[in-house]
Amino acid sequence: MILLTPWDLALSALLVLALAALALSLRLGVTQQILVAALRCAIQLLLIGLVLKTLFENVHLGWVALLSFAMLILASREIHARQHYRLSGWWSLGVGATSMFLSSFTVAVLALTVMVKAEPWYHPQYAIPMLGMLIGNTMNGVAVGLDRLTSAAQERRKVIDARLALGHTWREAIGPILRDSIRAGTIPIVNAMAAAGIVSLPGMMTGQILAGSLPIEAVKYQILILFLISAGTGFGTIAAVWIAARRLFDDRQRLRLDHLANIP
Repeated sequence: MILLTPWDLALSALLVLALAALALSLRLGVTQQILVAALRCAIQLLLIGLVLKTLFENVHLGWVALLSFAMLILASREIHARQHYRLSGWWSLGVGATSMFLSSFTVAVLALTVMVKAEPWYHPQYAIPMLGMLIGNTMNGVAVGLDRLTSAAQERRKVIDARLALGHTWREAIGPILRDSIRAGTIPIVNAMAAAGIVSLPGMMTGQILAGSLPIEAVKYQILILFLISAGTGFGTIAAVWIAARRLFDDRQRLRLDHLANIP
């Protein structure tokens, strides 16, 4: 494996600075976002590198569980922040956390115990990267699905109310929106699977090859991860959108947009 020096990283950072300068000259309004995102990326990855180094030296289920819980909470916060019309109260965080826990954690534990068969199964070398990929992709799917659902419900509330007035159940009234929202949440991972190996070489596979792994072994792991991510993203998006859609109606089958924040 070829080791990178601080100078190598500094050269790559210069490319980001050049992009930020170009954005500034073109008045795109994203210069600050680029610089802040790059700074956050570097700091967060360096910190997680130090944390993983410590975990590798002190393998314990409690520490792995604590880090996994922190990842889940932070991912839930990201989902909350990406919503234009978010569920009010604790629901905004709770729906994301619940759906990711039920999908990502279940799929990750299944993979670690049955497929990868790490010893112990919670070894951070396998558990944390796998869970991170699952949570990250599920987070994106859930965020897109929820945002599509709540925005469409607000924009098409008259249509939904009309269907309810005609005697439709809440499932029938919001059914088309619910299905569109789930499809929107799963499109990224479907595209990633369809393009893998033809249009793009996925990150995990590329990283393993650069680290010296045999290409065929890297391919096996990438196929496994993509299938796990697709399952986790799909199940998580379905669960989150379904729970949120049910929250938009009361027991009397009435649309309750007052359960959303930021509604004009």
